[in-house]
Amino acid sequence: MPDTVPQSTALVIETSGSTGIPKRVVLSADAVLASVAASETVLGGPGQWLLALPTHYVAGVQVLARSLAAGTTPEVLPPGPFDARAFAVATSRLDGDLRFTSLVPAQLLTLVDAATDSRRVRRALQSYDAILIGGQRLDAVLAERADRLGARVVRTYGSSETAGGCVYDGVPLPGAQARVVEGQIELAGPMLADGYLGDPERTDAAFHRAPDAEGILRRWYRTGDTGTVDAGQVAVTGRIDNVIISGGTNVSLDRVEEAVRALDGFGTAIVVGVHDERWGQVPVIALFADGGADADADSDARAAVRAHVAALIGVAAQPAAVVTLGTMPTLSSGKPDRRRIRSLVEGAIARAR
Repeated sequence: MPDTVPQSTALVIETSGSTGIPKRVVLSADAVLASVAASETVLGGPGQWLLALPTHYVAGVQVLARSLAAGTTPEVLPPGPFDARAFAVATSRLDGDLRFTSLVPAQLLTLVDAATDSRRVRRALQSYDAILIGGQRLDAVLAERADRLGARVVRTYGSSETAGGCVYDGVPLPGAQARVVEGQIELAGPMLADGYLGDPERTDAAFHRAPDAEGILRRWYRTGDTGTVDAGQVAVTGRIDNVIISGGTNVSLDRVEEAVRALDGFGTAIVVGVHDERWGQVPVIALFADGGADADADSDARAAVRAHVAALIGVAAQPAAVVTLGTMPTLSSGKPDRRRIRSLVEGAIARAR
């Protein structure tokens, strides 16, 4: 890591490395404040925040930045595993006119499950003017459950390279733009990072200048995500680098995972690609005991999910196995640690042979 950083640098954030090698993202104060201002515009103004994410994660940093800009003091969850009761207690201490928090889907799932039996947790969820959800795709079933409980969930899309979420519920924030080039989503706006610290090659690969639809030269970030932009609405379909080749056919693990999670009992499943001597790579479903999975789940249900995926996406996408593990490994950001999950799945398959 270089001994010095550019003078304009306010933050250097290391990416989680969930699908690749971690990178150090350089953010200027202008980029962070542009994101704060755009977010406030969409959320209806400044407010008080509950900090429920690590501060070395961009969403956690943004809670602090928004609080500083608003002149408010955030409530902070105690250290340790995320706990629904602690969330409710901290929420009760908020006294701002507008109340916000930022969570990852796994945290929202914990709260929604707890709210089924806890009126206090349910009231806490209902008390927020917006609950920003980011870090990974929000499952449609979970979103519907949260909505039925009265939680005002806002899906956010972005990354450390965009100073956090710059697309809310599919719509770019003021000043941000989105487009698709050769199937890949690109983002532009004043909230873009300067690049990667000490890594000009990666910076040049991820950021470039090109005219927008009106011919205005802008700086764009290549997200690595596939998707569409239709009438200004951004829809993410998967990751370019989360594709395996099975029997000569490209298979999007994101599409397989989405199909699997739509079925009862598989709502928290993770799909990974593992080596297969015959097909090269195959999808495998990982279920987790701490997510309610039963190690002795009905074999008919497992066969049904494989048939469902095959019918929906194709035979090449059919999961080769369903593996039940213990606790889901996560990164500090709360995202599933897919590399660790893949390793555990490979180990379980090897032991079963």
